[in-house]
Amino acid sequence: MIIESISVKGFKSLNNVTFEPGNVNVFIGANGAGKSTILEAIGVLSAAMTDRVDNSSLDRKGIRLSTPSLYKSSFRDTKKNPTIGFQIQWKDGQDQITYDVNLNNPNDDSAWRYHSEALYRNQEKLWGRSGNSQVQYDNRVGMLMLAQEVQLGIIKASAEQLKDYAIYQPSTPILRGISPDKYQATPLGLCGGRLAEAIEELLHTDEDGDMKFGDLYIDEVLELVDWAANFSVAAPKKSSINSAVPTSRRVIEFQDKFMREKDRFTAYDASEGSLYVLFLLCLAMHEKSPNVFAVDNFDQAMNPRLARATTRLFCEIIKKRNKTAFITTHNPLVLDGLKLNDPAVRLFTVERSKNDGTAQIKRIEVTDELISLDQPLSRLWINGRLGGVPNLL
Repeated sequence: MIIESISVKGFKSLNNVTFEPGNVNVFIGANGAGKSTILEAIGVLSAAMTDRVDNSSLDRKGIRLSTPSLYKSSFRDTKKNPTIGFQIQWKDGQDQITYDVNLNNPNDDSAWRYHSEALYRNQEKLWGRSGNSQVQYDNRVGMLMLAQEVQLGIIKASAEQLKDYAIYQPSTPILRGISPDKYQATPLGLCGGRLAEAIEELLHTDEDGDMKFGDLYIDEVLELVDWAANFSVAAPKKSSINSAVPTSRRVIEFQDKFMREKDRFTAYDASEGSLYVLFLLCLAMHEKSPNVFAVDNFDQAMNPRLARATTRLFCEIIKKRNKTAFITTHNPLVLDGLKLNDPAVRLFTVERSKNDGTAQIKRIEVTDELISLDQPLSRLWINGRLGGVPNLL
């Protein structure tokens, strides 16, 4: 699935927005600008297209559960949309596919009602349903994946790639293996659960006898975790973790390059930045991770230079595996890890309109004007040349 555009109407602060994503999509902006809302909107679209929209489906995707009235845009000086609408366009071979859905947010129960749902190929309508349809449909269930029309078969297989979309927001205690992950999933929980197991599944020896971590040689990973001589996964034992510490059945063990080889320690004692790096690399490389996913606060727990280097490697892996990632960040050095001359990597600013408060999305592209400033993206952002920063002075 090569996503060409996503449109949202009437969802929270996203009253009417459209943007064209690449493989890696980075959203920057002030606190409360609507960055996380974009990730959630994609999650609602994912649920609507491939299943249904209710508290259970939204919770599984890491979406904050709001009261029904807060899902629909409600701005004082802006006309209220009658429904909450989503549209996604993607390439399926040579065809352009468009899925369009309009929903009524829930009232008495958690189930959102479908007002209309339609699928187009090259702007020609292939399938749809609404309140005017002759066939009576359950308006609480998405019907695209249940439709029996033969011509939809290949398109539905393509649309399935959005089914497992989720918003990941790892937590340090969960990455350390000392707290359970409420949002369990395979290969990784949304808050970092199963990190040790996912790492173990990616560690292997290649045909030349070199140790690899997914697509990467171990040395490439250790360039980021620069204090470590090696890492592995094992059962917890008294020599590496205190017996009073609660832990999972498998733990990550590190060998510090400045310590004796036998004195290994687990993720419980390791720097949290190294755990976030391993989590992000696992998410990007693992064959069972979603083809389309989001990471909220991508730079969490990483120092600026580590965030820059991790971003650069993350982008390379996502592009190589032809996945689509949506991420938010507040760390300027993340921007310096982006190659914006590559159309697969895209940067967007998110700002609230001073006129009516609605969120606006703008893509930042490399221009002669930006190049002439001869400054890294991080400095341009801090200096307000890209937008997406609050005016606090």
